[in-house]
Amino acid sequence: MENQRMTHIAVERNRRKQMNEYLSVLRGLMPHSYVQKGDQASIIGGAINYVKELEQKLHFLGGNKHYTTSRDNSIMVSENHELAMADIEVTMVESHANLKIRSKRRPKQLLKMVSGLQSLRLTILHLNVTTVHQIVLYSLSLKVEDDCKLSSVDEIATAVNQMLGRIQQEAVLI
Repeated sequence: MENQRMTHIAVERNRRKQMNEYLSVLRGLMPHSYVQKGDQASIIGGAINYVKELEQKLHFLGGNKHYTTSRDNSIMVSENHELAMADIEVTMVESHANLKIRSKRRPKQLLKMVSGLQSLRLTILHLNVTTVHQIVLYSLSLKVEDDCKLSSVDEIATAVNQMLGRIQQEAVLI
């Protein structure tokens, strides 16, 4: 009986060691912003969110174009012509918004977008930029400030679309 107990303890110790090694590798594969704490639940939750974002980037960069409004308070606006303006996806939870923009690369586009978002009273908390040839995907985590006049995903998507239209017009004039 004692020998069986000691075997069980050794097996359990090895399982925990292996689990901790896997969690350490998993944590190392993700950007630091996805794991705020070092506990197992935070690492796994961060990994789930990171994989979801990578799936969205893959989908976005793949060129699938459509317009959807879903029950989870999100909206995706896509242009019908080939990336003339941008594909925009906005999701909101309370006073935080996630914004994904896929567009052609243009001179000083990121600088103008940051400035434009600030003027809309949308504070950038996190920004990720992915490029493939002349296509760029911006993934932004935003804080909707109390004095922001935009209160829905539709309003944010429309304002961002208008801002990108101005940026495109300026790029054509250069």
